[in-house]
Amino acid sequence: MRFMILAKKNFKEIFLDYISLVFAIALPIVMLLILQTFGRVESFFNPTNLTPGIVVFGFAMISLSSCMTLARDRDSALLSRLLTAPLSANDFILAYSLPYVPVVIMHIVVLFGTGGLLGLEISGNAGLVLLILFVMSIGYIGLGMILGSVFTYKAVPIAWQAVNLLTIFSGAWFSLEIIGGGIQSIMNALPFAHAIGAARDVMVQGVGFSDIATDFYWVLGYTVVFVALGIFLFRRRMME
Repeated sequence: MRFMILAKKNFKEIFLDYISLVFAIALPIVMLLILQTFGRVESFFNPTNLTPGIVVFGFAMISLSSCMTLARDRDSALLSRLLTAPLSANDFILAYSLPYVPVVIMHIVVLFGTGGLLGLEISGNAGLVLLILFVMSIGYIGLGMILGSVFTYKAVPIAWQAVNLLTIFSGAWFSLEIIGGGIQSIMNALPFAHAIGAARDVMVQGVGFSDIATDFYWVLGYTVVFVALGIFLFRRRMME
C-alpha cells in the first residue's frame, strides 16, 4: 500500500482541475444531447444506441487526462524525486491509474442518467453493460499510462489524437457498418468497437453473456495488454 500516498496526491489534483474534469464529463453529455436530436430522421441516433458509444468516447477524454498527468510529472523534477522512494513500477502505475476509477464511475453514471432522461432503455442485463464498459475504461487508463510513459507533456496531446480517432471510427458516433471496407476490418481488430458493439447488443437486443463473450474477452485481453505494456514502459523509464 506504499503507493497510496502518491495516489491520494494525484486524486486531489484530478478533482482540483475543474476544467479538465468538467470537459471530460460535460463534452460527452453535449455530444449525446446533440446527436440524439438526429433520431427524428435516422433511427440509429436514439439514446439507447448512442449512449454506449458516447461513454467510450468519454473514456478517451479521461485517457488524455491520465497520460498528461503522468507526462507532466515525468517532465518535471517531481517524478525524479519520487523515483528515489521505495516504489516499484507497479506502484507508480497504480498511483497514477486508481485515482481515475472514481472519475470513470462518475462519467458512466452521469451519461446513463442523461440517457435515461432522454428515453434510454436497457433490454438486457444492465450489470453486464456496466461490466463491459468498466473493463474498457481500465484499458483506456492503461493507454494513458503508455502514452504518458513514452511521450513528453507537450507531445502527448498530439499522440493522443490517434486514440481519439480510433474511438470515433469504432462506432462511437455512428454505426460502424456505414464505413465498411478496410477501415471496418481494422476497427474490428481493436477492442473499442467490440466494447461498443457488445454493450449495444445487450441494451438493444437483450442478449446474454454467451452471445457477447467473444467481444468481452477481446476487450479484456486488450485491457490486460495495455496495462502490462504501461507498466513495462514505465519500468524502462525508471531504469534510464
